[in-house]
Amino acid sequence: MKATWNGATIAQSDDTVVVEGNHYFPAGSVNPEYLRPSTTHTTCPWKGEASYHTLHVNGQENPDAAWYYPTPKDAARQIAGRVAFWKGVQVTQD
Repeated sequence: MKATWNGATIAQSDDTVVVEGNHYFPAGSVNPEYLRPSTTHTTCPWKGEASYHTLHVNGQENPDAAWYYPTPKDAARQIAGRVAFWKGVQVTQD
């Protein structure tokens, strides 16, 4: 699978985990040069607290377009150490 936005490949991996229709990429498959820390957090009742990154690509920003669960609840342990995308990030078969 490949995640792209604004002409750049943000992440690429054959090892994604799909939860609620979202592909979670291993953190090591995400290009860190495109990530900026965000102070946004949300809470899912069964996954736990999510943290976010803003994407910065070719001079443009996509706020909070990547998220991850630093300490997922037991029911979501399969997404520990993984990152998912939304807000216009295209996730396709590579």
